[in-house]
Amino acid sequence: MATEVFLQVAILTLTLAIFFAIRHFPKQALTKHRIDHRATTQTQRHLTRATHLLSRAKSNPHKDQSQTLAKSAISEIEKALSLSPKDPTPHVLKSLALDLLGHKGSALRSLDLALTSPRSKSLAQRERVEAMVRRAELKLAVNKRRRVDSAVTDLEEAIRVSEEEGGVKTRAFCLLGECYELKGMREEAKKAFEEALNMERGSSVARQSLERLSLS
Repeated sequence: MATEVFLQVAILTLTLAIFFAIRHFPKQALTKHRIDHRATTQTQRHLTRATHLLSRAKSNPHKDQSQTLAKSAISEIEKALSLSPKDPTPHVLKSLALDLLGHKGSALRSLDLALTSPRSKSLAQRERVEAMVRRAELKLAVNKRRRVDSAVTDLEEAIRVSEEEGGVKTRAFCLLGECYELKGMREEAKKAFEEALNMERGSSVARQSLERLSLS
């Protein structure tokens, strides 16, 4: 009996405490919560549109139409950035759009922004790994000789933190092998390509690279 009374009193006390908290919760905090929620919803809406436009741009065989779609995607991404400037995802998508337009230097800068701390902390592990591998690709595309060491740093970190086998990790090992070749590190390059082939036996890039290295 005493236990039941105690539980009833406890429940009543908790109910009154919640009611009091709601009644006296600062209006500014409630308003901020509503604004933040609205901004997040609008940001996701713009990013969804941008992703759809980018998918269409990639699959469109006509260059003019593809570039028009990529530019429209950037317009949606810029709207998302104005609402959520600390979100790394718009920068990642913007990099993809800029690359489609042939602006590799600008695409690289967008990935740099996405991977800057603390912004990068909100990326999921796979997203971060993919961004680092993509950044390494862009570094090699923009200036292989000058950026090869920086690309190696990205790729080694991507391989270290990635938990998956194959896919993006295979690509990372292939790129690492290419970097080692550029640096004249033939044995390290072979090991990287062998790792890629062990993960994905169908990797033509890894197989052809190993054949080339064995013949030269």
